[in-house]
Amino acid sequence: MKLVCSKSNLLTGVQIVSKAVPSKTTMSILECILIDATQGQIKLTANDMEIGIETVIEGEVVEKGIIALDAKIFSDIVRKLPDSDITIETDSSFKTTITCEKAKFNIIGKSGEDFSYLPEIERNDSIVVSQFTLKEVVRQTIFSIADNDNNKLMTGELFEINEDELKVVSLDGHRISIRKIKLKNSYGNKKVVVPGKTLSEVSKILSGDTDKDVNIFFTDKHVLFEFDQTIVVSRLIEGEYFRIEQMLSSDYETKVRVNKRELLDCIDRATLLIKEGDKKPIIINITDDNMELKINSTVGSMDESMDIQKSGKDLMIGFNPKFMIDALRVIDDEEIDMYLVNPKAPCFIKDAEEQYIYLILPVNFTTVS
Repeated sequence: MKLVCSKSNLLTGVQIVSKAVPSKTTMSILECILIDATQGQIKLTANDMEIGIETVIEGEVVEKGIIALDAKIFSDIVRKLPDSDITIETDSSFKTTITCEKAKFNIIGKSGEDFSYLPEIERNDSIVVSQFTLKEVVRQTIFSIADNDNNKLMTGELFEINEDELKVVSLDGHRISIRKIKLKNSYGNKKVVVPGKTLSEVSKILSGDTDKDVNIFFTDKHVLFEFDQTIVVSRLIEGEYFRIEQMLSSDYETKVRVNKRELLDCIDRATLLIKEGDKKPIIINITDDNMELKINSTVGSMDESMDIQKSGKDLMIGFNPKFMIDALRVIDDEEIDMYLVNPKAPCFIKDAEEQYIYLILPVNFTTVS
């Protein structure tokens, strides 16, 4: 095999597929990036059996062939080479020569035949969203998936398609994030749970362009994202997702409208007094037209009040400040509405059309005088 391509194209391709190279594996072939130039184009693939990524890069195939190269060594070499054309040449014993200007590396590759190819996915069931929309919706929900595997379903996000609406849900037992997106076309009804790791990796690769689309295909076991010159295939998480409808009550005793930036900055300031691992709640005291936020920790205490518009009862309630910050950071509205019932019931932050809903469970607290 012999091929020539620019450093920037090769590096971009390597960085894209590297996201599917496993950090720990007993199968050394999975620690490789497959370079496939058998079809007259340069295709890079990596696969950790949960998620697989392949991308096609521009370049010239001088001699067709296929090789698997150790991902870490290969990407380190490419990164450090000069910004010029890179030539990759292999012989029948998988010896690989990588040359760029006056630099020349010789490394030993592996047979491409042993590589685990991506599963073939039927392209029947699909939806189309812009790269910008997908990247945004992941950013606005990914923070509330669970990071441990105790409950597999909590480590993924629900993608629920209902005609021309896509609803994305994530939860970790303390909070729920929901975003709804209007789709350009109408599709059937479908529910799948996509692993959070997959969404986070796809999101990093997406350019976030509003003019470029992502095709998302679903089968019983897999999801496939196709955009630009890249394909990402991932297993779905099996099982039925949590029934969250009964938790989303529209009853409330207190409604607060507040400036989002002011509230976010205030909670952010309050967290200065919390040491790492310290579980101190922020206590919010809502009275007429005024909301007071207090925090008391081993380091010191702080309180700050802000103007609000309130309807309903007065209320004092405590929250984990991090959960509030996470939700507020991804809301773009200038003013937000908070709906509360009592100190033991969840707080809802949502817009009038319910394009987004953030539910946060309160925490118990002892009143700080």
